Amino acid sequence: MANGVILEGRGLSKAFGALRVLHDVSFEVRTGEVLGILGPNGAGKTTLFNLVSGDLRVDSGELAFAGQPLVGQPPYRRCRIGIGRTYQIPRPYVGMTTFENLLVAASFGGGRSEAECYAWCAQILRDCELSDKANRSAGTLTLLDRKRLELARALASGPKLLLLDEIAGGLTDEEGRELVSLIRRIRDRGVTIVWIEHVLHALLAVADRMMVLNFGEKIAEGVPEDVIKDPEVRRVYMGVEG
Repeated sequence: MANGVILEGRGLSKAFGALRVLHDVSFEVRTGEVLGILGPNGAGKTTLFNLVSGDLRVDSGELAFAGQPLVGQPPYRRCRIGIGRTYQIPRPYVGMTTFENLLVAASFGGGRSEAECYAWCAQILRDCELSDKANRSAGTLTLLDRKRLELARALASGPKLLLLDEIAGGLTDEEGRELVSLIRRIRDRGVTIVWIEHVLHALLAVADRMMVLNFGEKIAEGVPEDVIKDPEVRRVYMGVEG
């Protein structure tokens, strides 16, 4: 693996019966960068995340994290070696408090004792602007705070690589700006980020590079300014010809 590459996929394919969801997708993510992933619904974006996190098995191809093969490793192992992720729809443990949600993520995801996690979880609450919600039931949180908690739970295991799946979806413009500011702070601390997002202006505010998928195939990759000008990307993603 090339020096500085934290995540690498080579020839990744996945199908569900006759439905081909990903076909021969290759990519690299360099340590410390933010890679944005665009594509219409059904393009295979979340399936790609599920292959990286271990929620789905790869049909063919290779995946490596920090130079070590990922294929065959269970999700909990991937989490403990440094891969964290969020999901499109936040599903906190609604009967637990915000702080208890973090303790579960930190202890099980990070492989630490509960006592070791208290100070760490308190810091994450501060970072994610949830300290005043620490003792509130997660089921009572607003959508923005649920998104923050989803991000906080992913951070609780201490990831080197963070996979964000449409975390800005459903937020107002102001809420989206707050979330972008938080993601920038996470990036500035050295966490590598791969971010799937339909809110294009949020992605453009943070991403160093972008990759576009359509019908399970990669159709563009490069710096954001060039990618969004690509005629095929404009046609597929924005519905603009030429």
